[in-house]
Amino acid sequence: MPLSRWSGPELAAELASRGLTGPVSASSVLRILAGHPIKPWQYRSWIFPRDPDFAAKATVILDLYQGFYQGRSLAPGDRVVSVDARPSIQARGRRHQSSPPAAGQPARVEHEYRRNGALALLAALDVHTGTVPAAATPPTTGIAHFMDLMGQVMRQQPYASAPRVFVIVDNGSDHRGSKAARRLRAAWPNAIMIHTPVHASWLNQIEIFFSIIQKKVISPNDFASTCQLAATLLAFTDRYNQTARPFSWKYTAADLAQALERISAHQAAEETAWVSPGVSL
Repeated sequence: MPLSRWSGPELAAELASRGLTGPVSASSVLRILAGHPIKPWQYRSWIFPRDPDFAAKATVILDLYQGFYQGRSLAPGDRVVSVDARPSIQARGRRHQSSPPAAGQPARVEHEYRRNGALALLAALDVHTGTVPAAATPPTTGIAHFMDLMGQVMRQQPYASAPRVFVIVDNGSDHRGSKAARRLRAAWPNAIMIHTPVHASWLNQIEIFFSIIQKKVISPNDFASTCQLAATLLAFTDRYNQTARPFSWKYTAADLAQALERISAHQAAEETAWVSPGVSL
């Protein structure tokens, strides 16, 4: 059939044309499908692990979240900080003023907007307290801005006197590779940079904070200038810290090992299902 997705009316008409049912309404078809455990019209995008050291790198981070490093418990003064940047946050000024909500009616936000510039949000999250000890809103990302943010963190307590500060980052260009780790260590000898595997930013807890920012601050986006946007972002961060709590992270290295075993089994099944390229058993 040429249709890749079927609507309720199309399904009802198809059933009737084949004589498979009596008269049935589209709403009845949709109700039946909503209660069915298999929903082939839904899908999730995913990607196989591409980093050859995926398991080893991810295990280091997951162990840190559980309070361990290289098989030993963290020292009482050790800190774990999750750092990243949210680039190119636009300040969109609506062409007409938004109207406040009323009884039975949500707020109304004009669809059209003016682009009033963009900025980046750099932030560091203390994994064990849930607070954000440093945040910045430069016009763009880069090595200098990342190091400035880390300076904000490392010059304050308890990080300045901590035996070790584990800094979890992804593979962005401003903190990529061993050169970035050496640069950070040279500036702050107690800082240890830990990289996530490639395509595994979900291991970095700062992404959860960014999702909160997206929901509570940026949406709906209505800012007259980047100055207003920056002030709002930083004010929210200050308010967030007053009631911050650590995220309840339950995914462990054991969970990861089980997931990778399932992926390996899936890959093995795919390989045995093909006799030669383009020919399936």
